[in-house]
Amino acid sequence: MDINLMIILCALVTFIPMVIPAIFVERLNFSTKVEKFLNLIPYTALAALICPGVLTVDPNLWYIGLIGAIIAGGLAWKKVHLGAIVILTVIVLIAVYSIVPMFPI
Repeated sequence: MDINLMIILCALVTFIPMVIPAIFVERLNFSTKVEKFLNLIPYTALAALICPGVLTVDPNLWYIGLIGAIIAGGLAWKKVHLGAIVILTVIVLIAVYSIVPMFPI
C-alpha cells in the first residue's frame, strides 16, 4: 500500500470520530449540571497529566515539585498572569534548591 494513502486513511480514521460528535453536540441542549461537568473535563485531564510529574521532578527531593505546584496553584488562584506564575515559581524553586543543601529533610 502506498505510504501517502496510508497516511490519509489514518488521518481520516482519527479525524472522523472527533468531528461527528462535535457536529451533533452543538445541536443538543444539556442541563446546566451536565454542561458544567463537560466544561470541567479539560481541567481534570490536565490535572491527571500533571500530578504524577509533580512528585517525580527530583527523586532525591520529592517535595520540590510539590512546593512548585503549591506556589503555582496559589498564584493561579489569585489570577496572576500565566507568564508571571511561571517566572515566580521558577524563582522560588531556584531559591529552595539553593537553601535545601543547608537544611536537608
